[in-house]
Amino acid sequence: MSNKLAFRKQKAKAHTPEETVHTSVAFKIIGYIAMLIAFLGIMIPIYWIVLTSFKTQGDIYTHPATYITNPFTTENYRAVSSEIPLLTYLRNSLIITVVLSAVKILLGVLSAYALALLRFPGRNLVFILIIASLLVPNQITVISNYSLIAGMNMRNTFAGIILPLAGTAFGTFLMRNHFLSLPTEVIEAARMDGAGPLKLLWRVVLPMSWPTLSAFALITIVNDWNEYLWPFLMSEDERTAPIQIGLTFLQNNEGLTNWGPVMAGTVLAVIPLLIVFFVLQKNMIKGLTTGAVKG
Repeated sequence: MSNKLAFRKQKAKAHTPEETVHTSVAFKIIGYIAMLIAFLGIMIPIYWIVLTSFKTQGDIYTHPATYITNPFTTENYRAVSSEIPLLTYLRNSLIITVVLSAVKILLGVLSAYALALLRFPGRNLVFILIIASLLVPNQITVISNYSLIAGMNMRNTFAGIILPLAGTAFGTFLMRNHFLSLPTEVIEAARMDGAGPLKLLWRVVLPMSWPTLSAFALITIVNDWNEYLWPFLMSEDERTAPIQIGLTFLQNNEGLTNWGPVMAGTVLAVIPLLIVFFVLQKNMIKGLTTGAVKG
């Protein structure tokens, strides 16, 4: 016993309050340095894209590179709308993103609700199959999906672009785990009051799930807006091609990549996503931090 007490006293002396404070400060400094490096890694490419969009073509190819715009020009933004039907491409992206995201969110919520709060035979097996589908890269299914859509004469249509992308295994997984974390007392009380499955979902479950649902919606919208490979295979002209496909027509100009209009088009393509982010960011942050602090 005496040896144990001596060891504990020695251990307590080894970590004085001053040393604990210094260790905490050191970890904070390391954390701030890591955040600064991550911030610079994200912002420097964004700064370069915006900067290039306001440069002349000659200024873009100068060596060494310039880190300010001199001269400052907005000609690249005018060139985007004159060289490609920008509004048509933006309209196509908006249609594809809105419809596809709405379908994914609806299917994700309904399937997650069924797997989390309803009882039926084979429920666990269905969930395992959904998780297994997350392990399959989308590129593997491109050939089979292309053959199917082409056989249905749906190439160069919005339906042909949207249908093969409407699966939402990630959303089902995310929302199911959230539904399982909801207070069972509230759900059971609603059932005892006579709430049916749909009423329970819309009146009880979803009002408690807006933060996670906002995060799911934001991730879905960003992914659908930036979808490139499948729309590229399905679209034949500007009638259905999204903005990401339209930007590729800005690349070549007399043997050189015309980076000014390309960067300007990229900035314009990002603006709708920024608007969506600012609308959903508050609830999204709540969803990501749910459970981090206990009351």
